[in-house]
Amino acid sequence: MKEAFRFSKLMSVGSMVRMLCVGMTLGLSACVTLPAASSRSPNVSEPLTHLQVPAQSPDHDVLLKLMSAEFALSHGDVDTAGSGYLDAALISNDAAVAAQATLVALAGKHWDRANQALARWQVLSPNDAGILQARASLDLVAGHSDAAYASLVELVRLHPDGKGWQAVGLTLLSAPDKKLSGDLLQRLATPEQLGTQGEIWIAISQLALKLDRATLSTQLADQAVTRFHTSEAYAWAAQLALRAGDQKRAKTLYAESLQHDAKNPRLRIGYAKLLSDMGENAEAARLLARGPQDDLIYSARAAYAARASDKKLIQALYKEIEALPAPRPSERLTLLGQLAELLELRPEAQRWYGQVDDDDDHYFDAQTRIAILLDQQGKGADALELVHAIQARAGDDRKALGEAFQLEAELLNHQDRRPQAIDTYTRGLKALPDDTRLLYGRALLSEELDQTANAEKDLRRVVELKPNDADALNALGYTLADRTEHKDEALGLIQKALSLKPDDPAIIDSLGWVQYRLGNLVDAVKSLRRAFEHQPDAEIAAHFGEVLWISGNRDEARKVWAEGSKQDGKNKSLLETRRRLGA
Repeated sequence: MKEAFRFSKLMSVGSMVRMLCVGMTLGLSACVTLPAASSRSPNVSEPLTHLQVPAQSPDHDVLLKLMSAEFALSHGDVDTAGSGYLDAALISNDAAVAAQATLVALAGKHWDRANQALARWQVLSPNDAGILQARASLDLVAGHSDAAYASLVELVRLHPDGKGWQAVGLTLLSAPDKKLSGDLLQRLATPEQLGTQGEIWIAISQLALKLDRATLSTQLADQAVTRFHTSEAYAWAAQLALRAGDQKRAKTLYAESLQHDAKNPRLRIGYAKLLSDMGENAEAARLLARGPQDDLIYSARAAYAARASDKKLIQALYKEIEALPAPRPSERLTLLGQLAELLELRPEAQRWYGQVDDDDDHYFDAQTRIAILLDQQGKGADALELVHAIQARAGDDRKALGEAFQLEAELLNHQDRRPQAIDTYTRGLKALPDDTRLLYGRALLSEELDQTANAEKDLRRVVELKPNDADALNALGYTLADRTEHKDEALGLIQKALSLKPDDPAIIDSLGWVQYRLGNLVDAVKSLRRAFEHQPDAEIAAHFGEVLWISGNRDEARKVWAEGSKQDGKNKSLLETRRRLGA
């Protein structure tokens, strides 16, 4: 609702008097018993002796109608509410009631009511700017483009500070005919109408995009850059360039913007993300290193440096943050631990994580990392002891407890204690029945141990609980394709997973593998080639190479396996495939 009404403002005189009389009667009845009217003689000296309070018909009680309409609106009954507001508006002399009736009728798309309420509003307060917006909305519904244009132009003229354009935007976005709204915006968005405030130009450019006027949106954004040179204008123009697939232009715009506002964190972060998307992660990290720093910037620099695998950048950032004065917030301690891990400084990483307070939100993650570091340093027993402490501390926090059970199982698996890892998943599922994380983890480990029936059972339960989980659908599909005769079902599951994640290399790999198992070698090669181009890892190389080998393309198969070996020469699937095929 746009307006809030006070009952005292909208209450009719009759209603107020009636309420006063009721209150008086209730008060007196608690004290005395009034004699019958015939037992007293009228006293002309009493001021209320001759006051006549006429009974008012509910049909003419504005307050009653408003209360009824409010009640209906609060319960989502827009139709009844609109009828009540209109009834109230037609008998009230308050323009606010007519305005509310108009707005509710428009919201409910009751155009006849809206026209009636608007007519009443115009009679009571013809100079209200809201009338122009309502009239434009009704003209747009009726397809009266010129009339709507006239009202919207007047709105902008009356409110040059931006409020007029805000009303224009709301009106055009709510209109039923998007093309008509776009046409009107095209007429309205002239330099004369838009004025000299850069924010308005950007807002209307964004509005144009929402109304499917991409060309107009770009034109307005470019003009905003030329006219105002603000960081907001550059950032928005760069986003539009990215949307159009023009990374080169976006890069140029970001570079120019930083010449005008080199310290603007929004521009630096946006430009860095663009550089990262273009594969220039090291340059993104260097860009963020210039200018003011905070913990958000530090984290972004660390992420880009890690993606670039640039140890010099990571080392420099680590030293820079380490040199900052204490006290160190938990976010910074955690980041220092992560950077130390990337530099393989495990004792130092453990020291940083250990400084996170036990009542801090980052404590659980820090302790988890310490457990992993202990295991990496050959202290498996200490790692498991810490994980058990984490589990005890998690209590009834399902998310934290599930992650702690997962961690214990992963540590046991890393220590080649897979049966115990299976037991850990089972123990976790007793505490957290049907936890899909634990079911999924147990299924994957069961598959590694050739316990196909158990893996299938757990994966089917995950899919039952989360039917649109692409990873679970893919895992079940791959297991059925690789280990069972249910290959047609496997194909359906993998195709559904791919519809949910169309560009996921792991799912594309599964699709190629099930096509191979079904005997469709041409389709299998096509899918696996696509997966390998997206992600040339050892697992995909094993599958792709096998299909090429069976197809007779043995030289290419050897090249693919060689590329996979560069990524992971000890990969179990790759080694087993080459041994089995005698390659």
